[in-house]
Amino acid sequence: MTRHTAIVTLFAIAATGMAMAEEPPERVVSLDFCADQYLLKMLPRSRILALSPDAGKDFSYMRAHADGIATVRPIAEDVLTIKPDLVVRSYGGGPHVSVFFERAGVEVLQLPYANNLQEIREMILFVANGLGVPERGAKIVANMDERLASLADGNGRKALYMTPTGVTSGPGTVIHEMLLAARLGNFQQSPGWRSLPLERLAYEQPDLIAAAFFDADTNHPAQWSAMRHPVAKRQMLEQPTVMLRGAWTACGGWFLVDAIEALADIPE
Repeated sequence: MTRHTAIVTLFAIAATGMAMAEEPPERVVSLDFCADQYLLKMLPRSRILALSPDAGKDFSYMRAHADGIATVRPIAEDVLTIKPDLVVRSYGGGPHVSVFFERAGVEVLQLPYANNLQEIREMILFVANGLGVPERGAKIVANMDERLASLADGNGRKALYMTPTGVTSGPGTVIHEMLLAARLGNFQQSPGWRSLPLERLAYEQPDLIAAAFFDADTNHPAQWSAMRHPVAKRQMLEQPTVMLRGAWTACGGWFLVDAIEALADIPE
């Protein structure tokens, strides 16, 4: 057993034991589209009381499964009116909304922030445990790992992540981890989220482009965006480009593997 498999197994065992301590919630509400994905993936429709208004939007990965399920605005008063057993949130309702639910005696499951693939695995198991379906979380993680293990080597190629707003991503972000998981190097070596390195792109080019959110109706380039510059536009015209769906990378979840597979599959 590898160290990584052992870690996942321990999380799954712990989650199973914790979930057995109390009855799973039957009336669950999510307050934002990141939380929506987990309810739609892990729970039967009978246990989903309501989703966020964004559950059916293009940037929602599980949008096809949201059809016909009620939605509720992420406002404490509106949510309390429908009497949930559990509220699941990432950012929905603002930073202080949990206080209102706790005062009303409604439990809140807060999605942790995931900055790499291991933290995404841990979050999946954590949320599955909170929803009372630990075995579901373990199955999702196992499927992720099987898919990642089957990817081919990138042979030293470097990719540049680009968005319509002219933003790229370096080490210390989940996007950087995505590129590494696809067996690629990251052209952007400065850490964190940054503007596209236009000066460097004038004399040095990546081997391929990972273009995200260009399928969205929003996030179009503003007049000040680095994406407006001819140097940036030329990259997408001249370099092999993988168009990543916004729903693959908008939130931390198992669906990031879809983006990783798309990047790993691009021919040399």
